[in-house]
Amino acid sequence: MLRPVDIVVLLQLLRHRGADWTVRSLAEELRLPSASVQRSLERLGSTPAYDAGRRRVSLSGCTELFEHALRFIAPVLRGGETRGLPTAWAVPPLSQHIAPVDELPPVWPDPRGEQRGLEVQPLHSAVVSLARADPEMYELLALVDALRVGDARTRGVAAELLRERIRTSAAARAA
Repeated sequence: MLRPVDIVVLLQLLRHRGADWTVRSLAEELRLPSASVQRSLERLGSTPAYDAGRRRVSLSGCTELFEHALRFIAPVLRGGETRGLPTAWAVPPLSQHIAPVDELPPVWPDPRGEQRGLEVQPLHSAVVSLARADPEMYELLALVDALRVGDARTRGVAAELLRERIRTSAAARAA
């Protein structure tokens, strides 16, 4: 059974060209223990999203996983009003497609955060530091959160934007 951290590992695999990574390098990039990354790869290998033998990500498998299974793998845990780092429709590219609503935006709790919003528990405790350090990963994580917390329209737009990024990553790997 997949865990939320596996989604973070899968997003990072999508960003790599082919098999140009090691478990250690993924762990360092994601600020996770190597053993945790290894277990994630084993769990991902039991899904159509990742072929462990060939060390390749299936783009169609990822798309299906993100759009149809994500909300069951990583259900949303919401909290009250807090300070944090914006996520989901509160950050680009989704904020450019979804009109702001009158309610507070979703945020990952972070004492250094400058935005007040409604708490959304991130996929993993490393997510906030990853997002702060890597704008591309921040964008992917925010799109994934929109699939977790958004209404049907928001999920539809987020899914299309995520598919676009997956195709772009595949084109980059093919080049």
